[in-house]
Parts: sequence; structure tokens; C-alpha cells
Amino acid sequence: MTKPTMDDQAFKTELAELIPHLRAFARSLCGNATAADDLAQEAMLKAWKARASYQAGTNLKAWTFTILRNLFYSEKRRSWRRQQLDPEVAEATLVSNDNPSSAIELLSLRNALDELPEDQREALILVGAGGLSYEETAEICGCAIGTIKSRVSRARKAITEILESKMSGLTGNDSLSAADAFEDIMRQADELSRDLPADA
Repeated sequence: MTKPTMDDQAFKTELAELIPHLRAFARSLCGNATAADDLAQEAMLKAWKARASYQAGTNLKAWTFTILRNLFYSEKRRSWRRQQLDPEVAEATLVSNDNPSSAIELLSLRNALDELPEDQREALILVGAGGLSYEETAEICGCAIGTIKSRVSRARKAITEILESKMSGLTGNDSLSAADAFEDIMRQADELSRDLPADA
């Protein structure tokens, strides 16, 4: 039995719709906008070249995220250094037009994410901001669903604690819990990943 395929035009259209998500995921991995854009472009090119192996009807987002992740770790294995987060790049990347304080909140989240172990940060971004299921994330990361659930749970707890400690020094407003703030920031990050223009 042959697997269902997708014609080139349909594949191209769906792949183009994933550009903001691929770029956002690449930026979360790289911590550098220029390197992330290069990674996202390379992942799209690789996805296009491998389009014949994509099974129509399955999750193209998870398929392309797997390609991007594999490219990132292949490059990382070839490199002996890891790019550190550049706060100016992060601030320019995570911009909200609705609320001036959102950029600061998102920068705080980005800095807090950078403090997480790499496996927890990746799982949280894929599930939280990427909108992927635990099953899809487990497939992308090549591990068990329970492992992903555990990583996301630990990451959420750690992020809440990091933000709580930073917020307690910045504000005397005890009515805003760190958990609520974290959920709000993750919602904003998800919106940004959907709305990020392709040429940003």
C-alpha cells in the first residue's frame, strides 16, 4: 500500500504557513535572531527537498519541527560553543504592540527560559508556545510521552519560581501570582509565534 502524498503546491502553501512557527522555535533554540533565521531557512529547504517522504494527513508542523531540531543539534555537535542569549536581540524579537509592559514581561520570560536545562526549555516551548501535543513533542524529541510531561511540569514549576523571585523584587503587588503571570506570558508568546511576519 502506498502512502498518501501531497502535491507540490499544497505542500508549499502549508510549509509557508509554518514559517512564523519555525522561526519562533528556531529562536528559542538558538537565542540569536540571525542564527535562528538561518536555521529556519535551512529547515524549510530540507523539508522541501524531503517532501516526497512526508505523509499527507499527518502533522506537517511536527514533521518540520523535527527536521529543524535535528539540524540544530547536528550543528551544535559540530560546534564547541553555545550562543548565549543576547538581551537586546531578545527584546527586539519579543515585541508587543498592545501593552508597553508586555515587552519587558516577555524579555523576563525569555531570560527565565534561558536559565532552564535545555531539555526542559525545549519541551516547554514545543508544548506551551508551539501548541504541539505531548505525543507530537515526544516524537520530535525522540523520548517517551511521560518524559515530556515530566520535563514540562518541572519547567513550568522552575519558570514560576524564577519569575516569582524576580517579580517579588520589582513589585509589591501580591495579588498577581507567578503562575498566573507565567500563563499570561506563555499566551502572549504563542500569539507572537502565530503573528510574527515572515520578513521580520
